[in-house]
Amino acid sequence: MNTLVVRNILFLMLDQLRWDYLSCYGRSPVSTPNIDALAARGLRFTRAYTQGTSCGNSRASFYTGRHVRSHGATWNDVPFELNQRTLGEYMSECGLQTILMGKTHMRPDSNGLARLRLDPAEDLGHALSECGFNAGERDDGLHPEGPLGFYAKSSRYNDYLREHGMDGRNPWLEWANSAEDEHGRVLNGFFLEHAHRPARVPAEHSETAYMTRRAMHAIAEAGDQPWCMHLSYIKPHWPLMAPAPYHDLFGADDVPDAVGAVSADADVHPVLSAFRQHRVSRTFANDEVRRRAVPAYMGLIRQLDDEIGRLMAFLGEQGRLEDTLIVLTADHGDYLGDHGLGEKDLFHDPSAKLPLIVVDPSASADPSRGKTCDALVGAIDLIPTFIESLGAALPRHLLEGLSLRPWLQGETPAVWRDAIFSECDYARLPACQALGRDPLEARLTMAFDGRWKYVHCLGFAPMLYDLQEDPQELRDLGRDPGRGIVRERMKDLMLDWSASLRNRSALDEGQMKALTGKSLRQGMLIGFWRETEVPDNLRPPAHGITT
Repeated sequence: MNTLVVRNILFLMLDQLRWDYLSCYGRSPVSTPNIDALAARGLRFTRAYTQGTSCGNSRASFYTGRHVRSHGATWNDVPFELNQRTLGEYMSECGLQTILMGKTHMRPDSNGLARLRLDPAEDLGHALSECGFNAGERDDGLHPEGPLGFYAKSSRYNDYLREHGMDGRNPWLEWANSAEDEHGRVLNGFFLEHAHRPARVPAEHSETAYMTRRAMHAIAEAGDQPWCMHLSYIKPHWPLMAPAPYHDLFGADDVPDAVGAVSADADVHPVLSAFRQHRVSRTFANDEVRRRAVPAYMGLIRQLDDEIGRLMAFLGEQGRLEDTLIVLTADHGDYLGDHGLGEKDLFHDPSAKLPLIVVDPSASADPSRGKTCDALVGAIDLIPTFIESLGAALPRHLLEGLSLRPWLQGETPAVWRDAIFSECDYARLPACQALGRDPLEARLTMAFDGRWKYVHCLGFAPMLYDLQEDPQELRDLGRDPGRGIVRERMKDLMLDWSASLRNRSALDEGQMKALTGKSLRQGMLIGFWRETEVPDNLRPPAHGITT
């Protein structure tokens, strides 16, 4: 009996959201009742990990179902090649309208488009430039201006703000991500000293509220046509500037103590030491900064929770909660001063671990509803889950992830992965120069088996953490002589993983099966001693040739 009822897919991503800043994960300083309600209706994964720890490489893995070294988008502004299949394409093939609302942070393969003479603004060129999404509104949410010009092209959101009386050369920065002091001077929200002030934009016109409204409008417009919407919120990614009343819901006393404070006499791994010298790390190592900046981060999360509640109420009114698969996750986390670090990129849980909640409306998912799952899962598992939930066949020769449907149905798969992997290319970061690395070799790779987290650091000793005995990852055992066997086992896991990546992607499984024995049937009689050994059905026409 076919119990599939999934008709639409709502893929929610919150940018740079730490998993432990949602109250359903048990220890959050922020109450997130609407996201908690999603968890109560679905399955909450407790060991989900990103496959890349920057916006660009993580999202490329979400959008291709492949690891970083397979799709090639190794960091921000690095495109994957045109031959990569994407979420939008897979969903279109399943008969769904594909809608993007918000951020992808993907860059088109301009060299490939030029080589094939494709216009990125038209038809196929546009689809290839936008991860296969054909409708909606892309807004990568970062529009500052520097000596080289704007970081990203202007968005419709700027026009929206102007329409509502918030004029300026760049309303995104001047209103949505700036504050005012007591004298009416505009204060740039990029500077963390202003994070305690309210953004100049009213909450109802902020980026989070705006994109929620745009998503609801697109869902209403879709009518009876099935859809896959990627609603990719820009916050709580910096600038850390929250609108009133969210700017002062939390204060310095609500900020958790930093984990893994820097010790001057610690024997620190050289890669970790170099990352601690980044400006953002040195800034967040200051408790005064954390006490001012982290409350704004928490306020932005609380606003997101409120807007998600508004969105869920709308879906209920539209009758879409009964046939829409909903996923809520993040692209990566944020150190916020833990381990002496700011931003992301390395592999401690504040950075690499993801929140992941999946709500499957199907009756077959009732056994897992409101429960948790501690399987090792990742960004690459969403596309296989979406395809199977829609009743389509998986292109296993392309996808490196696994479908989560067995877990959603309360079943334990007979075979599951032994470890989850994540990658970092730090060629563009100051740590690369500080360590004297060739940019082509500034690579880090993590393997986590549920207890041991092993980080291969090309050119350096590895890092190793025992999360069973040391859940806060305070003791690096990468050079501990007593853990050599563990390191070798984890290295072997990494070698097996790298050998299993899907680099034979031009032919599907059926086509590969058809090739088996084909050359023999075409007369390539290699290894036979005499003609009598050849089966009758493989004997070639004689054409006058004798043995």
